[in-house]
Amino acid sequence: MIRLLIADDEERIREVIKEYAKFEGYMVDEAKDGMEAIQKSNTNEYDLIIMDIMMPKLDGFSAVKEIRKKFKTPILMLSARGEEYDKLFGFEIGVDDYVVKPFSPKEVMARINAIINRSKSMENNKKLEFDGLKIDLDGMDVYVDDKKIDITPKEYELLVYLAMNKNKAMSREKLLKEVWGYDFYGDDRTIDTHIKMLRNNIEPYRDYIVTLRGVGYKFEYKG
Repeated sequence: MIRLLIADDEERIREVIKEYAKFEGYMVDEAKDGMEAIQKSNTNEYDLIIMDIMMPKLDGFSAVKEIRKKFKTPILMLSARGEEYDKLFGFEIGVDDYVVKPFSPKEVMARINAIINRSKSMENNKKLEFDGLKIDLDGMDVYVDDKKIDITPKEYELLVYLAMNKNKAMSREKLLKEVWGYDFYGDDRTIDTHIKMLRNNIEPYRDYIVTLRGVGYKFEYKG
């Protein structure tokens, strides 16, 4: 059974998400602050964590950083602030998605389901290899010349999607829809930021990700 952790200091927020999640048949645990979220992540295995930013004892960003040291559990961030900086920083530290309060519970569940479905579909695959760039789809790891590199879950999903559609032109809108799994409310800089970080992480194979001016990107490999 799918198991979620909802970390938010507002009981009303936890109750609303829990009610919708249980209707979907999911098990739900709750945490009132970042410290409790870390403790529960260390003792239980979750399919997804919903994490608020502004919480007592330890904020959501700090909690995500600690969780990412051990686990690759998908994380959906909640925030009352919609600044672009917060979103980009969240993506950089490994957040999979970002929702600004107030939100529609139906939209949150749609995003939760999209993240879980993507994670489960990847578990059924094996490996992708492009010379010295190797993607272990079972372990969700990426290797550059046999050295495992540290990338965020969203960078990983973006790389996998591009690689599995190698030599195909992908518009930014297509990438947002397929990798983020919903109609993203934002601008194309989200994709460009992740591509930049991804290229930096997969050196010396950054040139495999080709920019298609005015369109988007393509994973180009002729081997």
